[in-house]
Amino acid sequence: MALALALKYRPTTFADLIGQESVAKTLSLALEKNRIAHAYLFSGLRGSGKTSSARIFARALQCQKAPIKDPCNTCDNCIQSLEGRHFDIIEMDAASSRRIDDIRNLIEQTKYSPSFGRYKIFIIDEVHMLTKEAFNALLKTLEEPPNYVKFILATTDPLKLPATILSRTQHFRFKKIPHKLILQHLYNILEKEEISYEKEAIEMIARSGSGSLRDTLTLTDQAISYCNQDITSAKVTQMLGVIDPSILQNYFEAIQNGDAKILEASLEIFEEYDAEMILDEMMLFLKENLFHQASAGLFILDRYLKILAESKILLNINCDGGFVLLLTSLKMQEAQKLNTIDQEIKRLEDSLASGKMQQVPTKTPPKDPIPSPAAKSHRFSTLLTKIYDRNLELGNAFERSITFVDFCDNTLIWKSHADPKDKALLTAHYAIIKHFVQEVFGENTKISQQQASLAQKNSAKENPNTALDHQPVQNSESVHDAKTTQSLATPSAKPASQNPSTAPSTKDMLDAKAAQKPIKESTPAHETTPSQEPTSQIEPSQEVQETRSETQEALPNFLERNKELITNLTNSIPISSARKIKNDA
Repeated sequence: MALALALKYRPTTFADLIGQESVAKTLSLALEKNRIAHAYLFSGLRGSGKTSSARIFARALQCQKAPIKDPCNTCDNCIQSLEGRHFDIIEMDAASSRRIDDIRNLIEQTKYSPSFGRYKIFIIDEVHMLTKEAFNALLKTLEEPPNYVKFILATTDPLKLPATILSRTQHFRFKKIPHKLILQHLYNILEKEEISYEKEAIEMIARSGSGSLRDTLTLTDQAISYCNQDITSAKVTQMLGVIDPSILQNYFEAIQNGDAKILEASLEIFEEYDAEMILDEMMLFLKENLFHQASAGLFILDRYLKILAESKILLNINCDGGFVLLLTSLKMQEAQKLNTIDQEIKRLEDSLASGKMQQVPTKTPPKDPIPSPAAKSHRFSTLLTKIYDRNLELGNAFERSITFVDFCDNTLIWKSHADPKDKALLTAHYAIIKHFVQEVFGENTKISQQQASLAQKNSAKENPNTALDHQPVQNSESVHDAKTTQSLATPSAKPASQNPSTAPSTKDMLDAKAAQKPIKESTPAHETTPSQEPTSQIEPSQEVQETRSETQEALPNFLERNKELITNLTNSIPISSARKIKNDA
């Protein structure tokens, strides 16, 4: 029955170890000089030779020709060791025997002297799989074992070992086997086995082994069976599920030549493979092929490498593989169009030397369209709404006191007719108002304020809803008949209402007063009859005070014309009120 290549060509001496020259030399010299430690730790990648080295070292210790740097493999002890039946070489798999009871049994065996060899040797493979309790049980024996006991520990993950274990052993680190040494070893094995092969196929197998010689030999065994004793690159790509290098060659040529059809065909082929594997194969292709081509500059290689690295990051965050490959292809095409820094400097120098600088066309940003009056109105309404949402009292004051005029050239124009109370409130919250103005009308908006006339202020107080009127208010001085009537209203209005005959005379009095002063411009007001009682006391404004002053000047003429009326009124009201009227007269 044929053995697997990994077992058939397993190293039996330190000279047979592939890619571990430093470890082999150190152990050989230790054997030759008889400087043997009580515990060793071998760590490294799977298939790098840890277990094989442990067996070779144990066999050399038990060899009847010792001290010797390599086992003879001919004596009884070496033959028994090669056949795996030496009584004093005990191998233990810590992955399956990891409990504290297993370690206790091992410690119990250390109490007995070796039966045939010079030492009792314990090889513990995958030692990092032991439990914490098992490590603690092993510590004392590992630190001070009997003189005839030697420990050889092997692991692929030394970081999982307690520091107390590491400090009690000599640590040998097995490195990753170089790709060239693996290739050379495969060529020798295939020639001994008389297997025909293509070098490209063997390179793909060695690359898939990722530095592990055992994995590589296992894949070689599989390839021999799959290819029927004739290893070709086409069959190996099918077996391994990797992409054919010729497809990658066509892909990169299509990118350099800008051939969209070949590029599209290559992307369709890529859909059949794993996207991450394709990116890895692209990196290897660039490393092995384009680096040796004169046409592929370092600048392009650097760009390709960055693009592939960014693509792998996108795959790590679960982006679609097909989309990532398409994006990678587009980026590589754009990378072909960019100039290097040296090329750009040379172009600028040539332009300066010829006196012709390339004019870069500049695009002027389009001007903002002039908003329509309706749009301006809507903006101001939005401003008022935001102020209301922020502060109800501030919104009421703003609506009563501010009249929108226009918005042009990033300037908001309004008229203010605020009374002292509203003015103080608006001034205190001016920063808030300005913030909302810039939010609604633009960051660079300026505020221009026009002072409203006295009549406009009073009109805004009576009709606060006109604060949003977008028609400019004309500057005027108007006499409000309603306020004038209220200012002339006296407590005598109630008795007069009981005597209807007096009402026409009062109306004549008001008409005579209005005729003496020409009205420049009037505003609509509600008529007030003497029969209507004033519902509230109106605070005297400046205009009302002027009206009262004019009324006092016309009072003597009024009293002279209406003596009989005053006499009748005096007789119909209480004495105290009549005395007051006479004193006023």
